[in-house]
Amino acid sequence: MKIKISADSTCDLSPELIRKYGIGITPLSVIIDGQVYHDGIDVTPRDIFRASDAGKSVRTAAVNTYEYREFFREQLKTNDQLVHICISSEFSTCYADACEAARELEHVYIVDSRNLSTGSGLLVLEGAEMAAKGMEGAEIAETLRRRTGLVDASFVVRTVEYLRRGGRCSGLEAMGAKLLHIRPSIKVTDGRMHPGEKYRGRYEHYLKHYIRDTLAQDADIDFRRVFITHSPSEEGLVSFAIETVKSYGLFREVLETMAGCTVCTHCGPDTLGLLFMRREPRPL
Repeated sequence: MKIKISADSTCDLSPELIRKYGIGITPLSVIIDGQVYHDGIDVTPRDIFRASDAGKSVRTAAVNTYEYREFFREQLKTNDQLVHICISSEFSTCYADACEAARELEHVYIVDSRNLSTGSGLLVLEGAEMAAKGMEGAEIAETLRRRTGLVDASFVVRTVEYLRRGGRCSGLEAMGAKLLHIRPSIKVTDGRMHPGEKYRGRYEHYLKHYIRDTLAQDADIDFRRVFITHSPSEEGLVSFAIETVKSYGLFREVLETMAGCTVCTHCGPDTLGLLFMRREPRPL
């Protein structure tokens, strides 16, 4: 039996990983002053930053039911079953739209990742590895649903202005962060974004402390892989983060990926996150 794993473009997996694991991708839309573009296809994060900073309207839109239905049907032409992983239903209607499309089809299983960016991507890769081992679609989907709470996803932003524009941060909070030169961190838990620690200073300072704080509770970390996912960033920031993470000697695989257009629309430049899995608690 041939099982296909697919995901929304918000999983932020690199083209190399998408090819390696054979992942199908459904692109979300980015709408700039009424012109519709497709995440990862005909628009880049730098296009979004230029448009946003120029005062243009920039917003994102979910994959709709028709687009999902056509994508699922196409995938089922060459696969027996399909498991599709969506961005958290708390952030987008993608999951609801995908479920609606799947009702008209057989052998399509939809998973709400309860996450975003490579927080979802971690589950996508796990699904691909399960499929390679011969697990069936329903079992893969159920296993991934149980594991959504094991994803440890956080990021630190240079400015909260993009979060404010997207309605995820108040104007007062944004002004305070700017005046105090704060680099806030955001954690994704229970499918939603929550404020984390606040940092200050140049990237060498705040990244060192952010990485230290994130990896401090390492007893239950799954050390197979960690993603360092970032938007277009100032020179040196990403390489510093990679080398700092590697210096801990914890992870067997340190993967760098660029955040896609949907995520960058809401987070802005110089955003960088650490995303990894934790191990399931052992039974007593």
